[in-house]
Amino acid sequence: MANSRFTRILVPAVAAVAVLGACEARDQGGPGGTTNSSASAPQQAANAADPKGDGKAQCSGATLAYIGTINGDNAALGLNIVYGVDLAVKQHNQANPGCQVALKRFDTEGKPDKAPGVVTQAVSEAAIIGVIGLPFSGESKATGDLLFRAGLVHITPSATNPALAEHSWKTFFRGMGNDIVQGRAAAKFITDKLKANKVCVIEDDSEYGMGLAAQTKQALGAKASCSDKIKTKQTDFSAVVNKVNSEKPDAVFYAGYYNEGAPFAQQLHDKGVTAKFVGTDGVKDQEFVKNAGSAAGSAYFTCPCVPEDNFKDFTDNYKKAEGHDPGTYSAEGYDVATILLKGIDKGAKDRAGLLDFVKNYDGQGLTKKFKWDEKGELSDVPVWSYRVQNGKIVNNGQI
Repeated sequence: MANSRFTRILVPAVAAVAVLGACEARDQGGPGGTTNSSASAPQQAANAADPKGDGKAQCSGATLAYIGTINGDNAALGLNIVYGVDLAVKQHNQANPGCQVALKRFDTEGKPDKAPGVVTQAVSEAAIIGVIGLPFSGESKATGDLLFRAGLVHITPSATNPALAEHSWKTFFRGMGNDIVQGRAAAKFITDKLKANKVCVIEDDSEYGMGLAAQTKQALGAKASCSDKIKTKQTDFSAVVNKVNSEKPDAVFYAGYYNEGAPFAQQLHDKGVTAKFVGTDGVKDQEFVKNAGSAAGSAYFTCPCVPEDNFKDFTDNYKKAEGHDPGTYSAEGYDVATILLKGIDKGAKDRAGLLDFVKNYDGQGLTKKFKWDEKGELSDVPVWSYRVQNGKIVNNGQI
């Protein structure tokens, strides 16, 4: 699916270089239509890491890379991250004239079969000492060993499959909760908040979709009354829609991406299915709202991404620098880029130095506290619910 919002600014080349001058709160709203104010979202912590640092950093030739989708069927999810990373690097470089960090962008289109070649190109460039990415679980699985053998630290802001942390890749770090965390939270939201006793769990054929569906079904137990699968790039969902309609569930949980999630939700609506539609972080994008038509207005989402409602400086600066509103995982991309920038500012000059910095990092970000265990997992892993209201995806409270 072409992403018309971004077409005019995308560079289709595999890599484009630029040296850039550039709390918790519990659910106060509910599924019945109550508007959640920004007061229910976390406030920015006073000690949140700032990419600007103290403005005195000195470095030479340091390069970071974003590796992930820039073009492709679900490009908006990657672009949300790219823009957050770009903002962090711009702010750092503007504040630190003695340390100008380059950002290179490598486009995998989110495809597991394309990603290894792209990552091979990136790891061959010795100047690259840290990576933000890869955004999707399938491409992360396909490339983790390449990055590990290159000794190249990589922090994913959005790849959630739990198995990624089980490969002994000492260079892998995750910037949010995994699917075990989200699956339990999704089941809790669906049963406690939406009061669903019968749930159809539908998954796509991606590593991400299959993994998250499995975790959610396990958490739902007997309330997962039916399940089915769809394929990437599928457009006719009539067989699955008819099955769901015959089951008469209270909720439909879809684990996949918005490219298929939007028409699937629309076809459920057109069939007269009244079950509440709950999508995952891969569906939570304005592209879903745009393409799901009349079905979008009643949709919910779960996501281990933190609402940026009260991150005013970040939101204002993001809009000004990137020309777009922040989206899913924009703030997480900003956070993990900031950590890598802090490592460079502290004197990391090569891959080994930056890896050691991240491994031992312990600090507050915009979205959460970052401190990783030996598998690259965080302990601070909030999951939030969202819903569509007046054509926009809005915070519906922490689960």
